[in-house]
Amino acid sequence: MQSKKAIPLAQFIISGLMAFLMSGIIGAIHMGLTAQWLHAWPFAWLTAWPIAFVLSLGVGPLAFWLSSCAFRPEL
Repeated sequence: MQSKKAIPLAQFIISGLMAFLMSGIIGAIHMGLTAQWLHAWPFAWLTAWPIAFVLSLGVGPLAFWLSSCAFRPEL
């Protein structure tokens, strides 16, 4: 079991990495691999990260609950 402090830190790191990857990938699909995309990517990432973190705080407990239901012993 994770400590109470480790879960928000993990969500912070995961949301940052996911926002970085998703903003880069979606930006590249939308704009192509150009200098303009490379210039816009950090701004898109910094915009997406706090949104992803706040959403992960709400979705995280739901995901943990759903995963525990999936692995619950049969009744």
